[in-house]
Amino acid sequence: MAGKPKLHYTNGRGKMESIRWLLAAAGVEFEEEFIETKEDLEKLRNDGVLMFQQVPMVEIDGMKMVQTRAILSYIAAKYNLYGKDLKERAWIDMYVEGTTDLMGMIMYHPFQPADAKEKNLALIIERATTRYFPVYEKALKDHGQDYLVGNKLSWADIHLLEAILMAEECKPDILSAFPLLQAFKGRTSNIPTIKKFLQPGSQRKPQTDEKFVAIVRKIFNF
Repeated sequence: MAGKPKLHYTNGRGKMESIRWLLAAAGVEFEEEFIETKEDLEKLRNDGVLMFQQVPMVEIDGMKMVQTRAILSYIAAKYNLYGKDLKERAWIDMYVEGTTDLMGMIMYHPFQPADAKEKNLALIIERATTRYFPVYEKALKDHGQDYLVGNKLSWADIHLLEAILMAEECKPDILSAFPLLQAFKGRTSNIPTIKKFLQPGSQRKPQTDEKFVAIVRKIFNF
């Protein structure tokens, strides 16, 4: 039997957090080896295990996988969270790319210069409420089903829940105009594997703070 996937990244959210979410939702236990110093990162690079000299890197099924999108696609397909055919996969991809764009804005917010943060936060809220969330609200309304694609839990749903919770950290009432997304959040949060991941003490990482920003800047030299 193959061992647990091993995740190589910093002890924070970043690009690895969506991978943690997907594994957890699929009910897959995983191990983490944290990069805590510049030297830890250099060792991985020097060992030749990072194809493009970058993390995230996940050891899974005998592979040392890099590139966030490739890792997520593999996990989604392996654990039957990627639709039943090419059309469903295309819809999942479109939804995932949208939430990835929104989450990217939120992810980089703590790294913005202090004088740009207020403007950046306003942009995140504006984009979430006028560009992204209306799409998912309409999708749920149009097909009247519990999930975004094929009336079955998929990577698109897991990614959307992660994005919703991140957006609520920016503005707690950000879903006030989206009743179907509020209901979606309630449903998906209560799926047993996801509910477990949302409990204190899980491998879910806390919201990025100034201390973590400083650590990341030091490790990645930016």
